[in-house]
Amino acid sequence: MYELDALSRGYFSETVPGFNVARRNAGELSRMNAQLMPVSEERQSPRERRLPRHIGFIPDGNRRWAVQNGLAKEKGYENGIAPGVALFEACKALGIEEVSVFGFTQDNTRRAAAQADHFRAACVVFAREISRRGGALLVLGDEQSPSFPTELTAFRTRQGEGIKVNFLVNYRWEWDLNGLKEGGLRSADVSRLDLIVRWGGGRRLSGFLPVQSVYADIFVIEALWPDFQPQHLEAALSWLGKQDQTLGG
Repeated sequence: MYELDALSRGYFSETVPGFNVARRNAGELSRMNAQLMPVSEERQSPRERRLPRHIGFIPDGNRRWAVQNGLAKEKGYENGIAPGVALFEACKALGIEEVSVFGFTQDNTRRAAAQADHFRAACVVFAREISRRGGALLVLGDEQSPSFPTELTAFRTRQGEGIKVNFLVNYRWEWDLNGLKEGGLRSADVSRLDLIVRWGGGRRLSGFLPVQSVYADIFVIEALWPDFQPQHLEAALSWLGKQDQTLGG
């Protein structure tokens, strides 16, 4: 179910040296599909469950995962694509209305050139896959910068009519807020976040949609992003259901 199409694999194997879209083996993909089913079924069960309307995801730990697995740091990014698609499908199955996902920030572009090339390529593959699967995709980031992937320019306005997916690519919070000088936030089409889930153990927002995050609950997962499991989302939702969200009232 989460196999990426041959077009995406071929395109980046030619344009980015050493890039190879990760392909989960059939057994692992079947296991992930099976694990997703109880989450979807629970959504349809009689027991009451408060689901967030908008969830933000910070998929951190790609480079650490690569090093732990004996790979070059840049190889971690391509191994984060299939988990991202699995997470998208899980949210869609649950009926989540909107998700926001960190791709890379303008600060990240200061990393080694090989890493920057690979995370840009991974973001393009992921964005194309989400669009192909029916997501209403909006890419947020400074498209005037040479670090912005030109392949994603068309998505600077939302494309599609399914679950809303806001993908932060070459994003910087100052760039977002500077839009106020021109009449409004550059992320004005993004609603307030209810929940933010961060992988990799970090306890910070790292500039993630600061205005929309103002009342968000934050759930931290110690596992590194390429080790994503559907149970991570279930744990975050179960935890959120126990929080007292007063929104200051």
